[in-house]
Amino acid sequence: MLPEIEHIVVLMLENHSFDNVLGMLGRGDGYDLDTLGNPTATNPYHGQVLHAFHMPTPCQLANAPSNSWNAGHLAYDGGTCLGFADSSSGPVSMGYYDATDLPFTYGLAGTFPINDRYFCSVMAQTFPNRRFLISGTALGIVEDTLPTALPRRGVIFQELSKHGISWRDYHATLPTLSMYLPLAQDPSLRSNLAGVDQFFTDARKGTLPALSLIDPNFDQDSEENPQDIQYGDVFLAQVVNALMASPLWEKVLFIWTYDEHGGYFDHVPPPVAVTPDGIRPDITVPPDQPGGYDRFGFRVPMGVVSPFAKRDYVSHVVSDHTSILKLVETKWNLPALTRRDANASNLLDMIDLKGPPAFLDPPALPAPADPSLRAQCLATGAGTIPPPSALTA
Repeated sequence: MLPEIEHIVVLMLENHSFDNVLGMLGRGDGYDLDTLGNPTATNPYHGQVLHAFHMPTPCQLANAPSNSWNAGHLAYDGGTCLGFADSSSGPVSMGYYDATDLPFTYGLAGTFPINDRYFCSVMAQTFPNRRFLISGTALGIVEDTLPTALPRRGVIFQELSKHGISWRDYHATLPTLSMYLPLAQDPSLRSNLAGVDQFFTDARKGTLPALSLIDPNFDQDSEENPQDIQYGDVFLAQVVNALMASPLWEKVLFIWTYDEHGGYFDHVPPPVAVTPDGIRPDITVPPDQPGGYDRFGFRVPMGVVSPFAKRDYVSHVVSDHTSILKLVETKWNLPALTRRDANASNLLDMIDLKGPPAFLDPPALPAPADPSLRAQCLATGAGTIPPPSALTA
Protein backbone atom coordinates (compact mmCIF):
# COMPACT_ATOMS: atom_id res chain seq x y z
CA MET A 1 0.00 0.00 0.00
CA LEU A 2 0.95 3.69 -0.22
CA PRO A 3 3.28 3.23 -3.19
CA GLU A 4 4.22 6.91 -3.10
CA ILE A 5 5.92 6.37 0.28
CA GLU A 6 8.91 4.02 0.24
CA HIS A 7 10.80 5.18 3.33
CA ILE A 8 9.38 5.87 6.78
CA VAL A 9 11.82 7.60 9.13
CA VAL A 10 11.12 8.14 12.84
CA LEU A 11 12.99 10.34 15.31
CA MET A 12 11.90 10.14 18.94
CA LEU A 13 13.34 12.77 21.28
CA GLU A 14 12.92 12.83 25.05
CA ASN A 15 10.73 14.13 27.83
CA HIS A 16 8.72 17.19 26.82
CA SER A 17 5.01 17.90 26.63
CA PHE A 18 3.17 19.65 23.81
CA ASP A 19 2.60 22.80 25.88
CA ASN A 20 6.21 22.87 27.09
CA VAL A 21 7.62 22.85 23.53
CA LEU A 22 4.82 24.05 21.22
CA GLY A 23 2.41 25.80 23.56
CA MET A 24 3.51 29.22 22.22
CA LEU A 25 3.48 28.19 18.55
CA GLY A 26 0.12 29.81 17.86
CA ARG A 27 -0.89 26.76 15.87
CA GLY A 28 -2.87 23.86 17.29
CA ASP A 29 -4.27 23.61 20.81
CA GLY A 30 -1.53 25.35 22.77
CA TYR A 31 -1.68 27.96 25.50
CA ASP A 32 -4.52 30.45 25.77
CA LEU A 33 -2.94 33.89 26.07
CA ASP A 34 -3.95 37.01 27.98
CA THR A 35 -3.96 40.52 26.52
CA LEU A 36 -0.21 40.82 27.12
CA GLY A 37 0.50 37.61 25.23
CA ASN A 38 1.26 35.54 28.32
CA PRO A 39 -0.19 32.06 28.95
CA THR A 40 -3.19 31.94 31.26
CA ALA A 41 -2.39 28.40 32.46
CA THR A 42 -1.76 28.04 36.18
CA ASN A 43 -1.25 25.42 38.87
CA PRO A 44 -1.52 25.71 42.64
CA TYR A 45 1.88 25.73 44.31
CA HIS A 46 2.39 25.80 48.08
CA GLY A 47 -0.74 27.88 48.65
CA GLN A 48 0.04 30.30 45.83
CA VAL A 49 -0.80 30.43 42.12
CA LEU A 50 2.02 29.48 39.77
CA HIS A 51 1.63 30.83 36.24
CA ALA A 52 3.20 29.19 33.20
CA PHE A 53 6.52 30.92 32.60
CA HIS A 54 9.22 31.10 29.94
CA MET A 55 12.21 29.06 31.07
CA PRO A 56 15.05 31.38 32.10
CA THR A 57 17.64 29.47 30.07
CA PRO A 58 17.64 26.60 27.56
CA CYS A 59 19.16 24.35 30.24
CA GLN A 60 17.02 22.25 32.58
CA LEU A 61 17.10 21.11 36.17
CA ALA A 62 18.81 17.82 36.88
CA ASN A 63 16.21 16.22 39.15
CA ALA A 64 12.92 17.79 38.12
CA PRO A 65 10.34 17.63 36.74
CA SER A 66 9.49 13.99 37.34
CA ASN A 67 8.19 11.60 34.69
CA SER A 68 7.43 8.81 37.15
CA TRP A 69 4.17 6.88 37.25
CA ASN A 70 3.16 8.51 40.54
CA ALA A 71 4.13 12.05 39.52
CA GLY A 72 2.18 11.73 36.27
CA HIS A 73 -0.96 10.44 37.92
CA LEU A 74 -0.80 13.10 40.63
CA ALA A 75 -0.33 15.77 37.94
CA TYR A 76 -3.35 14.41 36.05
CA ASP A 77 -5.38 15.04 39.22
CA GLY A 78 -8.50 13.27 38.05
CA GLY A 79 -8.46 15.12 34.73
CA THR A 80 -7.95 18.68 36.04
CA CYS A 81 -4.19 18.75 35.21
CA LEU A 82 -3.76 20.89 38.35
CA GLY A 83 -1.37 18.58 40.17
CA PHE A 84 1.88 19.29 38.35
CA ALA A 85 3.56 21.92 40.52
CA ASP A 86 2.63 20.40 43.88
CA SER A 87 3.68 16.88 42.85
CA SER A 88 7.27 15.67 42.57
CA SER A 89 7.36 17.39 39.18
CA GLY A 90 7.69 20.67 41.08
CA PRO A 91 7.44 24.26 39.88
CA VAL A 92 9.69 23.76 36.84
CA SER A 93 6.85 21.74 35.32
CA MET A 94 5.12 25.05 34.46
CA GLY A 95 8.07 26.27 32.42
CA TYR A 96 7.92 26.45 28.64
CA TYR A 97 10.11 27.25 25.63
CA ASP A 98 9.38 29.28 22.51
CA ALA A 99 10.82 30.18 19.12
CA THR A 100 13.72 32.08 20.70
CA ASP A 101 14.89 28.80 22.23
CA LEU A 102 13.91 26.35 19.48
CA PRO A 103 13.89 28.29 16.19
CA PHE A 104 14.14 25.27 13.91
CA THR A 105 11.55 23.25 15.82
CA TYR A 106 9.13 26.19 15.65
CA GLY A 107 9.82 26.74 11.97
CA LEU A 108 9.25 23.06 11.23
CA ALA A 109 6.06 22.89 13.29
CA GLY A 110 4.78 26.08 11.69
CA THR A 111 5.38 24.80 8.14
CA PHE A 112 4.59 21.09 8.12
CA PRO A 113 1.57 19.44 9.78
CA ILE A 114 1.50 18.73 13.49
CA ASN A 115 -0.92 16.73 15.62
CA ASP A 116 -2.27 18.42 18.77
CA ARG A 117 -3.94 15.24 20.02
CA TYR A 118 -0.89 13.02 19.92
CA PHE A 119 -0.40 11.48 23.38
CA CYS A 120 2.39 9.35 24.71
CA SER A 121 1.23 5.77 25.16
CA VAL A 122 1.28 5.52 28.94
CA MET A 123 1.53 7.97 31.83
CA ALA A 124 4.97 6.69 32.74
CA GLN A 125 8.67 6.90 31.96
CA THR A 126 10.80 6.51 28.84
CA PHE A 127 11.26 2.75 28.63
CA PRO A 128 7.56 1.77 28.79
CA ASN A 129 6.72 4.37 26.13
CA ARG A 130 9.52 3.24 23.83
CA ARG A 131 8.28 -0.33 24.28
CA PHE A 132 4.87 0.81 23.06
CA LEU A 133 6.56 2.31 20.00
CA ILE A 134 8.08 -0.98 18.86
CA SER A 135 5.75 -3.59 20.37
CA GLY A 136 2.39 -1.98 21.15
CA THR A 137 2.71 -2.86 24.84
CA ALA A 138 4.92 -2.07 27.82
CA LEU A 139 4.62 -5.66 29.05
CA GLY A 140 4.02 -4.58 32.63
CA ILE A 141 6.74 -2.00 33.20
CA VAL A 142 6.06 1.58 34.30
CA GLU A 143 9.66 2.58 35.09
CA ASP A 144 12.98 2.49 33.26
CA THR A 145 13.56 -1.20 33.95
CA LEU A 146 14.31 -4.02 31.53
CA PRO A 147 12.95 -7.40 32.60
CA THR A 148 13.82 -10.16 30.15
CA ALA A 149 10.29 -11.26 29.18
CA LEU A 150 9.39 -10.76 25.52
CA PRO A 151 6.03 -9.77 24.00
CA ARG A 152 4.00 -12.65 22.62
CA ARG A 153 3.76 -11.16 19.13
CA GLY A 154 7.30 -9.78 19.15
CA VAL A 155 8.35 -6.30 18.03
CA ILE A 156 7.85 -4.53 14.72
CA PHE A 157 11.47 -5.10 13.71
CA GLN A 158 10.96 -8.87 13.86
CA GLU A 159 7.82 -8.59 11.75
CA LEU A 160 9.67 -6.55 9.14
CA SER A 161 12.56 -9.02 9.01
CA LYS A 162 10.13 -11.92 8.72
CA HIS A 163 8.70 -10.38 5.56
CA GLY A 164 12.01 -9.28 4.06
CA ILE A 165 11.41 -5.57 4.66
CA SER A 166 14.58 -3.61 5.42
CA TRP A 167 15.01 -1.61 8.63
CA ARG A 168 17.68 -0.01 10.77
CA ASP A 169 17.82 1.35 14.30
CA TYR A 170 20.37 4.17 14.02
CA HIS A 171 21.64 5.13 17.46
CA ALA A 172 24.28 7.29 19.12
CA THR A 173 24.21 5.70 22.57
CA LEU A 174 21.34 3.25 23.18
CA PRO A 175 19.17 1.65 20.46
CA THR A 176 15.45 1.42 21.14
CA LEU A 177 15.74 -2.28 20.27
CA SER A 178 17.43 -2.57 23.69
CA MET A 179 14.05 -2.01 25.34
CA TYR A 180 13.99 -5.80 25.01
CA LEU A 181 17.55 -6.77 25.89
CA PRO A 182 17.38 -10.37 24.57
CA LEU A 183 16.42 -9.01 21.14
CA ALA A 184 19.32 -6.56 21.13
CA GLN A 185 21.59 -9.57 21.65
CA ASP A 186 20.03 -11.57 18.79
CA PRO A 187 22.58 -11.65 15.91
CA SER A 188 19.84 -11.62 13.29
CA LEU A 189 18.51 -8.33 14.68
CA ARG A 190 21.79 -6.78 15.83
CA SER A 191 22.95 -6.67 12.23
CA ASN A 192 20.33 -3.95 11.70
CA LEU A 193 21.80 -1.66 14.36
CA ALA A 194 24.01 1.16 13.10
CA GLY A 195 25.63 4.30 14.43
CA VAL A 196 23.71 7.51 13.89
CA ASP A 197 26.45 8.80 11.56
CA GLN A 198 25.49 5.99 9.21
CA PHE A 199 22.02 7.50 8.90
CA PHE A 200 23.46 10.67 7.39
CA THR A 201 25.60 8.61 5.02
CA ASP A 202 22.63 6.50 3.95
CA ALA A 203 20.45 9.58 3.46
CA ARG A 204 23.12 11.21 1.31
CA LYS A 205 23.71 8.10 -0.79
CA GLY A 206 20.03 7.20 -1.12
CA THR A 207 20.45 3.86 0.67
CA LEU A 208 18.04 4.28 3.58
CA PRO A 209 16.04 1.16 4.49
CA ALA A 210 12.28 0.95 4.37
CA LEU A 211 11.98 1.84 8.06
CA SER A 212 14.53 3.95 9.92
CA LEU A 213 14.35 4.63 13.64
CA ILE A 214 16.78 7.29 14.83
CA ASP A 215 17.84 7.36 18.47
CA PRO A 216 19.65 10.58 19.46
CA ASN A 217 22.59 10.89 21.80
CA PHE A 218 20.75 10.51 25.09
CA ASP A 219 23.51 12.40 26.89
CA GLN A 220 23.35 15.55 24.73
CA ASP A 221 20.91 15.68 21.81
CA SER A 222 17.71 14.11 23.16
CA GLU A 223 16.47 17.16 25.18
CA GLU A 224 16.17 15.13 28.38
CA ASN A 225 16.88 17.10 31.54
CA PRO A 226 19.36 18.51 32.52
CA GLN A 227 20.42 18.95 28.89
CA ASP A 228 20.43 22.20 26.97
CA ILE A 229 17.39 21.70 24.74
CA GLN A 230 19.01 23.65 21.92
CA TYR A 231 21.22 20.69 21.06
CA GLY A 232 18.02 18.80 20.26
CA ASP A 233 16.93 21.63 17.97
CA VAL A 234 20.26 21.30 16.15
CA PHE A 235 19.95 17.51 15.83
CA LEU A 236 16.38 17.71 14.54
CA ALA A 237 17.54 20.22 11.93
CA GLN A 238 20.40 17.96 10.86
CA VAL A 239 18.02 15.03 10.33
CA VAL A 240 15.40 17.02 8.44
CA ASN A 241 17.94 18.78 6.25
CA ALA A 242 19.60 15.45 5.44
CA LEU A 243 16.26 14.02 4.32
CA MET A 244 15.28 17.06 2.25
CA ALA A 245 18.68 16.94 0.51
CA SER A 246 18.53 13.19 -0.05
CA PRO A 247 17.84 11.69 -3.49
CA LEU A 248 15.09 9.77 -1.66
CA TRP A 249 13.20 12.90 -0.58
CA GLU A 250 10.36 12.34 -3.06
CA LYS A 251 9.55 9.01 -1.35
CA VAL A 252 10.04 9.88 2.34
CA LEU A 253 7.66 10.24 5.26
CA PHE A 254 9.42 11.50 8.38
CA ILE A 255 7.83 11.55 11.84
CA TRP A 256 9.31 13.46 14.77
CA THR A 257 8.02 13.21 18.31
CA TYR A 258 8.99 12.77 21.97
CA ASP A 259 8.72 9.60 24.05
CA GLU A 260 6.83 11.15 26.99
CA HIS A 261 6.04 14.47 28.66
CA GLY A 262 8.98 14.39 31.06
CA GLY A 263 6.87 15.84 33.88
CA TYR A 264 6.22 19.14 32.10
CA PHE A 265 2.73 20.65 32.20
CA ASP A 266 0.11 20.06 29.55
CA HIS A 267 -3.42 21.40 29.78
CA VAL A 268 -5.17 18.58 27.85
CA PRO A 269 -6.13 15.62 30.07
CA PRO A 270 -5.19 12.29 28.46
CA PRO A 271 -8.23 10.30 27.33
CA VAL A 272 -8.97 6.63 27.81
CA ALA A 273 -7.07 4.16 25.63
CA VAL A 274 -7.48 0.59 24.46
CA THR A 275 -5.62 -1.83 26.71
CA PRO A 276 -2.90 -3.57 24.66
CA ASP A 277 -3.26 -7.02 26.19
CA GLY A 278 -4.10 -8.76 29.46
CA ILE A 279 -0.89 -7.65 31.19
CA ARG A 280 -1.42 -5.07 33.94
CA PRO A 281 1.14 -2.53 35.13
CA ASP A 282 3.53 -3.86 37.76
CA ILE A 283 2.42 -1.53 40.55
CA THR A 284 1.35 -1.88 44.18
CA VAL A 285 -1.45 0.40 45.40
CA PRO A 286 -0.53 1.97 47.75
CA PRO A 287 2.18 3.33 47.65
CA ASP A 288 1.69 3.56 43.87
CA GLN A 289 -1.09 5.62 42.36
CA PRO A 290 -3.87 3.51 40.86
CA GLY A 291 -4.08 3.27 37.10
CA GLY A 292 -3.61 1.02 34.11
CA TYR A 293 -2.73 0.89 30.44
CA ASP A 294 -6.29 2.01 29.71
CA ARG A 295 -5.38 5.71 29.59
CA PHE A 296 -2.85 7.54 27.43
CA GLY A 297 -0.09 9.66 28.90
CA PHE A 298 0.13 13.42 28.35
CA ARG A 299 0.44 15.03 24.92
CA VAL A 300 3.86 15.25 23.30
CA PRO A 301 4.92 17.25 20.22
CA MET A 302 4.53 15.35 16.98
CA GLY A 303 4.80 16.29 13.34
CA VAL A 304 5.12 14.83 9.85
CA VAL A 305 7.61 15.97 7.21
CA SER A 306 7.17 14.73 3.65
CA PRO A 307 6.63 15.99 0.11
CA PHE A 308 3.08 14.71 0.62
CA ALA A 309 2.49 16.50 3.92
CA LYS A 310 -0.63 18.67 3.95
CA ARG A 311 -0.03 22.40 3.88
CA ASP A 312 -1.50 24.49 6.73
CA TYR A 313 -2.80 21.41 8.53
CA VAL A 314 -3.15 20.53 12.19
CA SER A 315 -4.44 17.06 12.99
CA HIS A 316 -6.84 16.65 15.88
CA VAL A 317 -7.06 12.86 15.51
CA VAL A 318 -6.32 11.13 18.82
CA SER A 319 -3.09 9.22 18.32
CA ASP A 320 -0.19 7.77 20.28
CA HIS A 321 3.10 5.95 19.61
CA THR A 322 1.23 2.88 18.42
CA SER A 323 -0.13 5.04 15.58
CA ILE A 324 3.39 4.89 14.15
CA LEU A 325 3.14 1.11 14.39
CA LYS A 326 -0.23 1.24 12.67
CA LEU A 327 1.24 3.34 9.86
CA VAL A 328 4.07 0.83 9.34
CA GLU A 329 1.59 -2.04 9.43
CA THR A 330 -0.67 -0.25 6.95
CA LYS A 331 2.17 0.50 4.57
CA TRP A 332 3.51 -3.07 4.45
CA ASN A 333 0.27 -4.95 5.17
CA LEU A 334 1.52 -6.38 8.47
CA PRO A 335 -0.64 -7.75 11.29
CA ALA A 336 -1.17 -5.79 14.50
CA LEU A 337 1.02 -6.69 17.47
CA THR A 338 -1.55 -5.88 20.19
CA ARG A 339 -5.05 -4.54 20.62
CA ARG A 340 -3.63 -1.03 21.08
CA ASP A 341 -2.05 -0.72 17.64
CA ALA A 342 -4.93 -2.65 16.04
CA ASN A 343 -7.21 0.20 17.15
CA ALA A 344 -4.79 3.09 16.63
CA SER A 345 -5.05 5.83 14.03
CA ASN A 346 -2.55 5.50 11.17
CA LEU A 347 -1.62 9.21 10.85
CA LEU A 348 -2.58 9.26 7.16
CA ASP A 349 -4.86 12.26 7.66
CA MET A 350 -1.64 14.33 7.80
CA ILE A 351 -0.61 13.59 4.20
CA ASP A 352 -2.29 13.96 0.80
CA LEU A 353 -1.48 11.31 -1.81
CA LYS A 354 -4.12 12.46 -4.31
CA GLY A 355 -3.08 15.96 -5.29
CA PRO A 356 0.34 17.31 -6.35
CA PRO A 357 2.85 17.04 -3.48
CA ALA A 358 2.79 20.31 -1.55
CA PHE A 359 6.43 20.10 -0.50
CA LEU A 360 8.11 18.39 -3.46
CA ASP A 361 10.43 21.38 -3.47
CA PRO A 362 11.69 21.47 0.13
CA PRO A 363 10.73 24.72 1.88
CA ALA A 364 13.23 27.08 3.49
CA LEU A 365 13.30 26.57 7.25
CA PRO A 366 14.96 28.65 9.97
CA ALA A 367 18.48 27.89 11.06
CA PRO A 368 18.62 25.89 14.29
CA ALA A 369 19.66 27.32 17.61
CA ASP A 370 23.30 28.08 18.31
CA PRO A 371 23.91 26.49 21.72
CA SER A 372 27.23 28.33 22.09
CA LEU A 373 25.41 31.65 22.56
CA ARG A 374 24.00 30.61 25.93
CA ALA A 375 26.37 27.79 26.74
CA GLN A 376 27.10 29.23 30.17
CA CYS A 377 23.88 27.67 31.46
CA LEU A 378 25.53 24.25 31.29
CA ALA A 379 27.76 25.47 34.11
CA THR A 380 25.47 27.89 35.93
CA GLY A 381 22.22 25.91 35.67
CA ALA A 382 18.66 26.49 34.57
CA GLY A 383 18.24 29.82 36.36
CA THR A 384 15.80 30.88 39.07
CA ILE A 385 12.84 28.51 39.04
CA PRO A 386 10.15 29.53 39.48
CA PRO A 387 10.80 33.16 38.59
CA PRO A 388 9.29 35.36 41.33
CA SER A 389 7.12 37.05 38.70
CA ALA A 390 5.37 33.73 38.00
CA LEU A 391 3.87 33.53 41.51
CA THR A 392 0.80 35.33 42.76
CA ALA A 393 -1.14 35.04 45.98
